[in-house]
Amino acid sequence: QIELAESGGGSAPVGGSLTLACVVSGIDFTEDNCLGWFREMPNGLRWGVALIHTSSRKTTYDRSVEGRFTIAQDIGKRTVYLQMDSLKVEDTEVYYCASDTRTSWCSPSRYYYETWGHGTQVTVSA
Repeated sequence: QIELAESGGGSAPVGGSLTLACVVSGIDFTEDNCLGWFREMPNGLRWGVALIHTSSRKTTYDRSVEGRFTIAQDIGKRTVYLQMDSLKVEDTEVYYCASDTRTSWCSPSRYYYETWGHGTQVTVSA
């Protein structure tokens, strides 16, 4: 059984930083899985803003966060992190960790992801 538990949300000023963590159980990081951080976009859709393929460690970013956010995994701690720098007001959202198992390609569409965490709120204020 796969379980995901997010932590690290909170408040930060514009230009500040936050780090989110997602502790993962039930997934073999040496196999072909995708772990991602999702948030609701301006069009109302929950979308993957940062994705990592666990065996290849290939990362993918939405253009809205590219160059500011970094996703990384720590296999020993069974944790995937999202380092959020140069935060903007529009980054204010609930962030969800999600997993897509047995896949060679990480899609940013929520429909591919079977398991979700409960989410953690990020608030960026001017």
